[in-house]
Amino acid sequence: MLEKGKKFLDENMTRRQFLKISGKSLAGVTLSASMLKLFGCTTGQVRRGQVATWTTPRGLMVVNAGVCTDCQRCETNCTTVNDGYVSFANSRIKVTRNLMSNRNGYGMLANITDGSHWTVFPDTCRQCADPACGNVCPVNAVYSDADGVKLVDANKCIGCGVCVPACPWRMATMSTLTGKMVKCNSCGVCIEGCPSGALRIIPWTAVAAAAQREWRS
Repeated sequence: MLEKGKKFLDENMTRRQFLKISGKSLAGVTLSASMLKLFGCTTGQVRRGQVATWTTPRGLMVVNAGVCTDCQRCETNCTTVNDGYVSFANSRIKVTRNLMSNRNGYGMLANITDGSHWTVFPDTCRQCADPACGNVCPVNAVYSDADGVKLVDANKCIGCGVCVPACPWRMATMSTLTGKMVKCNSCGVCIEGCPSGALRIIPWTAVAAAAQREWRS
């Protein structure tokens, strides 16, 4: 747990520091103006717990629920590019499943008792170094490519579905078309098509450089 007011980043910034809070909000973390600009968020959004980060082989993914408009374009682009058709159910990035379900503490039902507005939160695979979905797979269908991205070998997958409950975030999805597991492959189309900047990938070199500047300021 971070001490209140303590600098999160240091001059030897590594992915390991972000791994400790991967998938969690940055609430309580103090970021400089330059780091806020890099992440595309405000101090208020961080304080309200609307900004989360998690590590990927491509860089640090920043999710800003404070600017997500629920346009669902990320889900549309994901399935159009990867499957050749639009399907919110099969999307590797999840937005609509949070709207009504109160899954992971988000959605309309999360705040239905006090009548406040619900939170829309894009969510996707954490690209775990030690993936639970792969560990339970009886045929070793989950593997890492040369860049460390966790992928699914559709030729091996038998559609048993044990990967779905194994994932702590329920990111493994059984395709309604093929009956086999699909998950994020870090293609980036969800980020490229986001009109509000709710999703972005920050290259690790940029994160490290900004961290060093912050430490020396």
